[in-house]
Amino acid sequence: MSTIGLWVLFAVIALMYASVGHGGASGYLAVMALMGYSQEVMRPSALLMNLFVSAISFFQFARARHFRWGLFWPFAVASVPMAWLGAQIKIDPLLYKRVLAAALLFAVVRLFGFFGKGIGERHTLPVLAALAIGAVLGLASGIIGIGGGILLSPLLLVFNWADARETAAVSALFIFVNSAAGIIGAFGNGETMTPEIGGWVVAAVLGGLLGGFLGSHRVPEPRLRQALGVMLLLASFKLMLP
Repeated sequence: MSTIGLWVLFAVIALMYASVGHGGASGYLAVMALMGYSQEVMRPSALLMNLFVSAISFFQFARARHFRWGLFWPFAVASVPMAWLGAQIKIDPLLYKRVLAAALLFAVVRLFGFFGKGIGERHTLPVLAALAIGAVLGLASGIIGIGGGILLSPLLLVFNWADARETAAVSALFIFVNSAAGIIGAFGNGETMTPEIGGWVVAAVLGGLLGGFLGSHRVPEPRLRQALGVMLLLASFKLMLP
């Protein structure tokens, strides 16, 4: 794939993910895995793009007053140190591809809206359960190289702890703090970013700006998100193959 083509692809991924409060790491990782990048390069590179896009997305949703601090901190307190720890764990490359493929499936079902919109009576978040969930999601996020939003947001919606836009706002900041912790952990483990990261970040930022605006102020176009879901589904199947 050409350099320009890769920039466009990352911009589209960022746009689609940012529209639902995500940073796009699982999408970036899928592209890099299919192009043959090593795990040591993939994780910090995806996390850096994640950091920028999730920050943009959070700013847009928070400015539109969709953020709830009380829904965020119980998950984040436990997830951040575990994300740092998880980023220092290296697993077998083949197993890593399988785990990434499973993470992509979470992204697919989220993009297709299978977890609902958080409509109905709002339930109170149990703090102890949130701390435990945050720890597990943080560790998994660090190992894979994602921020964990694709894992957290379904829970927020299924248990009616938040509506769709509140979920997006909380997930965006959750992704940001976990991505920052993951980058620090990955660097401490000797991992490095690809030299191409500068152009990738610019493309992701441009896509994230548009996606965050659309998601926080307008109803995102379902067919666009579903198209990205199909692409990630195909990538997941390919990663599952020997």
